[in-house]
Amino acid sequence: MEKIPGFVRSHPNLAALLLGAVSAFGFQPFHLWPLGLVAMGVFGWLAWHLPSWKRALLAGWLFGVAHFTVTNNWIATAFTYQTEMPAVLGWAAVPLLSLYLAVWPALATCGAWLVARKGNLVAFALAFGAMWIAAEWLRSWVFSGYSWGPFSMMLLGPWDRPGLAMVLPFTGSYALSGIAAGLAVVLVAFARSRRWIALALASAVITTLIYLPAGEARKGTLPLTLVQPNLEQEEINDTARFEEQFQRIGRLSVPLETHDRRLVLWPESGIPDYLRDGYPQRYYTQMTAAGDPAFARARIGRVIGPGSLLLTGVVDLEIGTVDGRERAVGAYNAITSIDPDGRLGERYAKAHLVPYGEYLPMRGLLEPLGLSRLVAGTLDFIPGPGPLSYDLGEYGKSGMQICYEIVFSGEVVDRSDRPDYIFNPSNDGWFGEWGPPQHLAQARMRAVEEGLPVLRSTTTGISAVIDARGVVREHIGRNVAGRIDTIVPPPHAPTWFARLGHWLTLLWGVAMLALSLVAMRRSGGYPTRNT
Repeated sequence: MEKIPGFVRSHPNLAALLLGAVSAFGFQPFHLWPLGLVAMGVFGWLAWHLPSWKRALLAGWLFGVAHFTVTNNWIATAFTYQTEMPAVLGWAAVPLLSLYLAVWPALATCGAWLVARKGNLVAFALAFGAMWIAAEWLRSWVFSGYSWGPFSMMLLGPWDRPGLAMVLPFTGSYALSGIAAGLAVVLVAFARSRRWIALALASAVITTLIYLPAGEARKGTLPLTLVQPNLEQEEINDTARFEEQFQRIGRLSVPLETHDRRLVLWPESGIPDYLRDGYPQRYYTQMTAAGDPAFARARIGRVIGPGSLLLTGVVDLEIGTVDGRERAVGAYNAITSIDPDGRLGERYAKAHLVPYGEYLPMRGLLEPLGLSRLVAGTLDFIPGPGPLSYDLGEYGKSGMQICYEIVFSGEVVDRSDRPDYIFNPSNDGWFGEWGPPQHLAQARMRAVEEGLPVLRSTTTGISAVIDARGVVREHIGRNVAGRIDTIVPPPHAPTWFARLGHWLTLLWGVAMLALSLVAMRRSGGYPTRNT
């Protein structure tokens, strides 16, 4: 530690916290990616100098606590819309969640220290990248998973260009995160070794690739109307406004010109009606705009008009008998199609539900403690079977991913039945200022990874048409009502990641670990622990 500058030498744990917080500003909405890379690189350099694996474990955990607290601050805003819980609880929930999420960077840092403790800084950088890959992959599925905010998210370019995310077809998000983390440490090694030419060249290449123009858009053939009704979260469940809400979304959906066919997209939480038959009448009367599912379907069909097919988010109920009375015992956060005759198509039910948002884990244990109030409403949502593709005939083959599901790399497409595009309806109205641009960024990453366009219709924004290179071709900003009339971008051929999934992630992790072991055998003029 004797060669580390004074502040870091005397306060390494505080430095880890500070660097973790600073690194989060590399993400959207600020997208200060150079700052994020520098913070990660300096943290790796700090961790490599620590005298024991226990100190490395603690430093990684502190870095993660600060990083995830800043990144996920939008979750606190969500609590302001939960009437059963005090809003101030959100500002406790975010750091509490981060205490767990920080376990993964802690393990990555400790693992890298143990592997490369006798090597040079480049060996540590490679080991650090390999361990970061493993940590992000594990974070995506352990305890149902939470993969929001992969480190690679900061390598996206501006909306009109893919940035370094152009390599996602060959790496996947988690592998690119590890490559970026390792690269950040290598750049610090260049600086510490006074290899200014190498540092300047590497920085120039990274900057050029992030801002490289996207080029001409490929043309599709399917006309599209994508609607953003600007349904603010405060009004979503206000029954007095249901009819006005329908009129608003309906006005934005009428055909502006004659089409032989037209795909219309509405968001999650966009319909204030139960559309399926068979529920007790009180649900239609008390909780919908139309009061009758047949009438609701028919007027939707009239709104979209001849030749159109609507895909929309809906809520469906699971009806059971409780104490001799029929009642809802669960619900589905779903997508359905509706044709001009008001006929419903197949239902896709959201598979990756939000714990404590859409269902209460261990309800039998937590409900008696009063923690059912964490979940809006009295019903748990029921998970669907996973990614599915629906053949809509002349409207293409649609993959479905509702809201939060789109952030899970490698889990958004049915690999046995590849779609032509992914429809991602969402309600981002309770995501604060940071959540919507981060959500859009992750949707862009899925488009690049899979080589498929992603079509996002949201209640309040940001809605977007994203092509298969991750470029936002058209969008509607936040807190405005609007529509996009365009053509659905065409898909690309299946990417390496689309074919191999997380086997490709594993290959990158193993390769970086092997290179780390090779680098440990030579110093190459790079810093060692004593320099």
